[in-house]
Amino acid sequence: MNENKFSYESDVIESDETDISYPGKYNVIMHNDDYTTMEFVVLVLLKIFNHTRQNAEILMQTIHEKGKAVAGTYTLEIAETKVSETMTMAQNEQYPLKCTIEEV
Repeated sequence: MNENKFSYESDVIESDETDISYPGKYNVIMHNDDYTTMEFVVLVLLKIFNHTRQNAEILMQTIHEKGKAVAGTYTLEIAETKVSETMTMAQNEQYPLKCTIEEV
């Protein structure tokens, strides 16, 4: 009689150290210019950055008075998408609105 013996070995390497890496955060900065209307900036903040109307109007005023403001903070890929969507929307309306990204 032949007995089959199975041996199960684990290939799992156990470690006491946990190295968790979180994605970086990036601010999307909207800049003031002399041509883009305040209404359009509010519209962008509503549609692309999902701000409430009240927050969008406060941010628009800050951009107007201080020259720039943070529209939102995201991972790099999302920040790049927000900038791209904003620039496309501005170009479609022939506004020179400028958005930049800076690492937090």
